[in-house]
Amino acid sequence: MDYEINRDTQVLLPLENETKIIETENEYIINNTVFNVIEHSCEYFGSTYEGRKIGTKNLLGITHKSPIIIEESNKIIFFPTTSPERNDCIWLNLSQIASYKKVNNDSSLITFQNGDTLEINISIGSLTNQILRATRLKYVLEERTK
Repeated sequence: MDYEINRDTQVLLPLENETKIIETENEYIINNTVFNVIEHSCEYFGSTYEGRKIGTKNLLGITHKSPIIIEESNKIIFFPTTSPERNDCIWLNLSQIASYKKVNNDSSLITFQNGDTLEINISIGSLTNQILRATRLKYVLEERTK
């Protein structure tokens, strides 16, 4: 695989057996699943997805739809919109989200730091919960690395 998640990565969107990657300045489509991109990026930065998931469980007690620390020093934390095993799971970079709001009962609009917007199929309650969990993970990581 020739893509690693970085600070500019905003979102990983699933296509058939491909992933649309949206960064602050670029977009890519790669011939790999979203989950494979997450796994590869964890490994590239020195851990495994399972190791990162266990780390989140140990730090926060979260076992389902866990936010994941992709890379510690830059505090790159991604979180899933559904179960990561599902083919329609979108992964979002916590630090790239500027704001979000409800569109209807089943979808939300995310505004990224660069002003780009994206409407996704997730309720505002679920999105808020995922953002709060990822924020809590970021806080614990920052406290432990002081």
